Amino acid sequence: MLRTLLLTSAAVGLAIVPANAFAAQKKASASSGVALPASNPFAKPSTLPFQAPDFSKIKDSDYLPAILAGMAEQKREVAAIANNPAPPTFNNTLVALERSGALLERANLAFSAVNGANTNDVLQDTDTKTAPLFAAHNDYIYLNPKLFARVKTLHDKQASLGLTAEQARLLKVQYDQFVKAGAQLSPEKQAELKQLNKQLSTLQTSFSQKLLAAAKAGALHVTDKAALAGLSDDQIAAAAQAAKDRGVEGYVLPLQNTTQQPALESLTNRATREALYKASITRASKGDSNDTRALISEIAQLRAKKAGLLGFSSYAAYTLTDQMAKTPEAALAFINRLQPAVTAKEKAEYADIQKLVDAQGGGFKAQPWDWNIYAEQIRKQRFALDSDELKNYFEFNKVLEDGVFYAANQLYGISFKERKDLPTWNPDMRAFEVTDTDGKALGLFYIDPWKRDNKNGGAWMSNLVNQSVLRGTKPVVFNVENFTKPAPGKPALISWDDVTTMFHEFGHALHGLFAEQTYPTLSGTNVARDFVEFPSQFNENWALDPKVLPHYAVHYQTGQPIPQELIDKIKKARTFNQGYELGEAITAAKMDLDWHSLSPDAPRQDADQFQAKSLASGGFFYQEVPPRYFSPYFLHIWSNGYAAGYYAYQWTEMLDHDAFAWFTAHGGLTRDNGQRFRDMVLSRGNTLDYGEMYRAFTGHDPDVEPMLEYRGLTEVTQGE
Repeated sequence: MLRTLLLTSAAVGLAIVPANAFAAQKKASASSGVALPASNPFAKPSTLPFQAPDFSKIKDSDYLPAILAGMAEQKREVAAIANNPAPPTFNNTLVALERSGALLERANLAFSAVNGANTNDVLQDTDTKTAPLFAAHNDYIYLNPKLFARVKTLHDKQASLGLTAEQARLLKVQYDQFVKAGAQLSPEKQAELKQLNKQLSTLQTSFSQKLLAAAKAGALHVTDKAALAGLSDDQIAAAAQAAKDRGVEGYVLPLQNTTQQPALESLTNRATREALYKASITRASKGDSNDTRALISEIAQLRAKKAGLLGFSSYAAYTLTDQMAKTPEAALAFINRLQPAVTAKEKAEYADIQKLVDAQGGGFKAQPWDWNIYAEQIRKQRFALDSDELKNYFEFNKVLEDGVFYAANQLYGISFKERKDLPTWNPDMRAFEVTDTDGKALGLFYIDPWKRDNKNGGAWMSNLVNQSVLRGTKPVVFNVENFTKPAPGKPALISWDDVTTMFHEFGHALHGLFAEQTYPTLSGTNVARDFVEFPSQFNENWALDPKVLPHYAVHYQTGQPIPQELIDKIKKARTFNQGYELGEAITAAKMDLDWHSLSPDAPRQDADQFQAKSLASGGFFYQEVPPRYFSPYFLHIWSNGYAAGYYAYQWTEMLDHDAFAWFTAHGGLTRDNGQRFRDMVLSRGNTLDYGEMYRAFTGHDPDVEPMLEYRGLTEVTQGE
């Protein structure tokens, strides 16, 4: 997942201070006469390589004055642009706007990283206090009538300006953003819009915080080791360590962000499986202080109202205008194109599971908490493939350096050098300097792999420093995962799914590292949701490449490379359980689109009833294959910028497999092919229409057939 920092929803940091002190600091920083103290680490760009934040010097209390001073500084910059008596030009308007906000960006990028991956009560309190300030700040810029008038003047006479292609794209993107933000509304409607933005920013921040607390409180705690039968010794040791870290006796299985939990494929105690599954799906719907259902109902209603105010029939219609799909109808048609084949495969897979339950004398109807363990048994029977056996070949650091980095070197010629001198926000992290083929530095890459109770769920990539030729900055990017941390003294073995996640998130990192845009608005991963997941999903393909896999898949004890027999089993098992895996994803995507297709005058929904209706209306096998996220803990759509956009994962999977088919037809993993992909996709940022960019690389419009074939759904589709 890409985690984008938007001013309207960004998390910003400050130390807890009395309310009157907060108000005083806010007022003082807003004054044009008060500068940020030189002692604040954000007062000037960092002196570390690539201006990377110096986390050894940053305190929680440094964020508030830096953020507020940054807002005040950018407001002064924007006011100067808007009030410039000279006629608008590209340089005195758009370039000046691109240069603005440097201090705010420095502080906010650093805070967002730490608050997402290593938060605490102080930082969460910051979210609550500053979210509405960011919403108002965003409105100050994009609802500024004088500034919009200058941008509109340039837009209306663009043909006579003699702009380069990137300059023309920037003008279009910025003009569209002003319009989408409400710049053409009447003052009365703008005032209403500002209030909605303020409410939404506060609610979205509250959702994120409640969900983090819900996940921590919802972890399964058991005192009897027998309840964990089926788990490996290392998994039990990790559960014991998790309990120790929380100061409780026994064992704790922390919750991952998804509906299904990793331990469900191994736990042989059915009561424990049921307890873990139900702990997962009810984490944020228990009627306690962490219950998010009222929040999401209000968020959905206010988003619909906002869309109506801006002239759209729904929030989905509003938000998809600048995406590759363009309309919710196109996104839904894509999901519906997949649904029949997926549902048919789900039902066939479930029949196999029930047959195995019956053959073993189970005497029960298979439930969602049974699926993974029986599917794993079927996988072993059919393909003699054991997930635990596989883990022995996937040691985290080996996968990172000899797999993820090696593939990038073979494709793009880049190299990596660890920088242990760079401070990070957690001691478990690693940092690397990335060097290009010509020996020049590209940027920095950080990775934070292990799950913590104070880390948001899932995996993501973002920037600590954005690339921009205009500003003279190179990218500093990071990946965050939530892999199970090994107990002290144990090897850091990860699953095949974890391996795939590492390649996925590094695909995002490459998209950021290869950015070479002049203007930060167009740089790197600042692209549409249904395009940004394309480079990341595409990069997953190299995990199984015959040149890459044996290079990193080495037994952690013997040092022997993974045997060809085991590789063949992985490939043969590739289409196994794909009905389930794709089904849980598109069911969630459909539910997301339903939530965001509410009309502007729709009443506030009962979250449980709305979810039930949505699930029942899609033709999905949802009772046996639940969505990857139920509404109350669907972080992507309520707080992480994927509203009406979760379909993007499947849409970009279509792009991924279609583009990989091009690679396969042209020789696979070669430096020439890698350079072409870098030049035509990874380095282009948002400088070109997405469809045009894709067609230039592949020579045709996206084709869904390679995705269906990869998932093993082609025969099902042809049989309809």
